[in-house]
Amino acid sequence: MTEALSDGELTLQPTSGSSEFIGFAVLVDDERIGTVALRPEGKHVGTLRWNFGHRAEPLLASRALRLGIHHAFSELGWHRVWAQVDADSPADLRAASIAGLRREGIARQADGQDTVTVARLVNDPPIATRDGFIAILNAGLPRKRVIGQGLLRDERGRYLLCELTYKREWDLPGGVVEVGESPATGLVRELHEELGIAVEVQQLVTMNWLPPWRGWDDACLFVFDLGTVSSEAVQAMALQRSEIKAVHWCDLDTVRERATGATAELLEAVETGTLPAYREAPLQPE
Repeated sequence: MTEALSDGELTLQPTSGSSEFIGFAVLVDDERIGTVALRPEGKHVGTLRWNFGHRAEPLLASRALRLGIHHAFSELGWHRVWAQVDADSPADLRAASIAGLRREGIARQADGQDTVTVARLVNDPPIATRDGFIAILNAGLPRKRVIGQGLLRDERGRYLLCELTYKREWDLPGGVVEVGESPATGLVRELHEELGIAVEVQQLVTMNWLPPWRGWDDACLFVFDLGTVSSEAVQAMALQRSEIKAVHWCDLDTVRERATGATAELLEAVETGTLPAYREAPLQPE
């Protein structure tokens, strides 16, 4: 397999072949710069491995990987090619991405040497097309958590806080927004699932960035106004006991005592009318 370069020729030259392993030497003209290998892992599926050391730039390495992937699909009849790439090897990750392999997830290892799973399907859109480019780029972009929470008050102006099963601080009702779901829609769904109530989202109160904290990644928090209900409404709530121990109407003193500093600061700003449209929560003590 050969591909022309601007100043030479890139070739994958077979070095070994069997039903269990197919190896290639990667040559630029007559100089060997690395190796590529294909190993069947099931019907129409196999792994791609490579080793270029420091002898090839990601762009050049990716062209060799493309030849290997093309061979797997066109000659071996595979439907899926995948690889495990060292998470701490940006050159290999970049080469894999340019070659059309999409990121699918991280495989954690006990020794801390995590790997990134990348793969390409035979019917993925061509790399050079708009759809192919977007698919590869989107697979590698950060996926930041989005949370929707609501300010639900009673007739005395107290805020509803949830006592949770998985952390000691009480929190505003809401939860993590699912993929493809808007923050407002996610909030309505979460309150229906966790509290058994139907709410009507009113205006956005603020958008709050939360830094990493106690093992949680950072997140964007959308806080919405949910209006006012009778304090007796809690009696009709059907709590999801796996997540919610209890719910409480809280004044600011109780919020300061039971909630995180970030939540207390947010509600204090609501009360004083000093809450900005966007804010960044301070780091919380462990």
